Amino acid sequence: MTPGSNIPLSAARVTVDVAAPVRLDVSGLLLTGDGKVRSDDDFIFYNQPTGPGVSYRSGGGTAPDAIIVDTGAVPPGIEKIVVTASPDAAGQSFQGIEPTATIRNADDNSVLGTFTPPQLGAETALVVVEIYLRNGVWKARAVGQGYANGLAGIATDFGVSVEEPAPAPAPVAAPAPVAPAAPAPAPVAAPAPVAPVAPAPAAAQATDDGAYVTPLVRKLAAENGVDLSTVKGTGVGGRIRKQDVIAAAEAAKAAAAAPAPVAAAAAPAAVTAKKTPTLEASPLRGQTVKMPRIRKVIGDNMVKALHEQAQLSSVVEVDVTRLMRLRTQAKDSFAAREGVKLSPMPFFVKAAAQALKAHPAINARINVEEGTITYFDTESVGIAVDSEKGLMTPVIKHAGDLNIAGIAKATAELAGKVRANKITPDELSGATFTISNTGSRGALFDTIIVPPNQVAILGIGATVKRPAVIETEEGTVIGVRDMTYLTLSYDHRLVDGADAARYLTAVKAILEAGEFEVELGL
Repeated sequence: MTPGSNIPLSAARVTVDVAAPVRLDVSGLLLTGDGKVRSDDDFIFYNQPTGPGVSYRSGGGTAPDAIIVDTGAVPPGIEKIVVTASPDAAGQSFQGIEPTATIRNADDNSVLGTFTPPQLGAETALVVVEIYLRNGVWKARAVGQGYANGLAGIATDFGVSVEEPAPAPAPVAAPAPVAPAAPAPAPVAAPAPVAPVAPAPAAAQATDDGAYVTPLVRKLAAENGVDLSTVKGTGVGGRIRKQDVIAAAEAAKAAAAAPAPVAAAAAPAAVTAKKTPTLEASPLRGQTVKMPRIRKVIGDNMVKALHEQAQLSSVVEVDVTRLMRLRTQAKDSFAAREGVKLSPMPFFVKAAAQALKAHPAINARINVEEGTITYFDTESVGIAVDSEKGLMTPVIKHAGDLNIAGIAKATAELAGKVRANKITPDELSGATFTISNTGSRGALFDTIIVPPNQVAILGIGATVKRPAVIETEEGTVIGVRDMTYLTLSYDHRLVDGADAARYLTAVKAILEAGEFEVELGL
């Protein structure tokens, strides 16, 4: 299996084991449709080996640990089981270590598929594979998504906050007997018997000051370089929780990143003068030439779309400041790890595809002759690519199932094929939705045309810095922000203005939240 590929499961009970040259901690999480666990009981690992339809099996140190999934026993509402792995040694990354997940029939041990995530580096934990439900059929998908902040990053991403109950208090020693009064000096009383110390629960270990923490919290502290003896617990009885460790790690990062005080205010930098660009006259001036075939095909399709659809457009403004900062922070390590540059485009594709899952009217087709509507169960996104021969739209198949790295690689590969004239007809077909990045050439926004057999297209405008009103805890302020316009053109025969606004608002919310740290390994 390759990253992003999937296979149908031919067995109702499957085992997923993850092997590597080093000892790995393997776990499984049961996720609902929103990608979160319902409670900590849905996190299955060595210290909590059984859950609803999912169990953990230890390899005993000689064989790989495994997660066993009984799809028939998985409760309703659970749509995905992700299988994760992290090196047992604290702080060890997957650099030079190639883990391999093997999916087997749990009843006869036959192999259904294998997957080895490629190009691993700073990741200290992986979502290796996932078992997921699609249209009533259970499938397995190769993922290989890395987390630089270890198992704790995975737990945080999926909403896990495993904590153990506070240890039982030690029994109180009985008071020492009082010596009877006597004329002579009373004999010195024997020391009071020392109360036996209550053993720590099996799932927890003690810090130097006697506080107890769970294995997950201890691992989180090791991965983030946090000394637990310096952390004040906010849990019951002073227990250190996951949130306490995260807060301590963030405080340490903030202290390290704080700039040194400036002795005097620096003088404002001089504004760089802009020069008039040099424009060369085109050799086409004054010529009459035959229209290229591709230009004619594009033109015919656009006219057909405008004649057959009731098209209009809606626009929203998006603050992408956080997104652009994340990209700047991650682009070097991302390029080294994934082998492709990290442009802003994958973030927009990811947000657009994610929002399509909740807004089916935007990801649909009108079958005029049959009088029916097809709502697609996959998000295959066409990407408009400018080439010397004209505009072409290769398709990222199943973009809704890909992470940022998968989308970036697919975009780079398809754009490269278009510009090298190596794109195939299959790679140009099958889009259920299209994105056009006219902003890459400086346009603020564009009234793009919906392609035939689709009902909507998203246009991305140029990202520019401009003053914006910002609501903060201290009140309303004005700041310089990275802003962009998103335009949705849509077929009013199926999509109403309210539908378009709701979809755009969902995309805007995903982009402005900018919660991509985990996928970027930050």
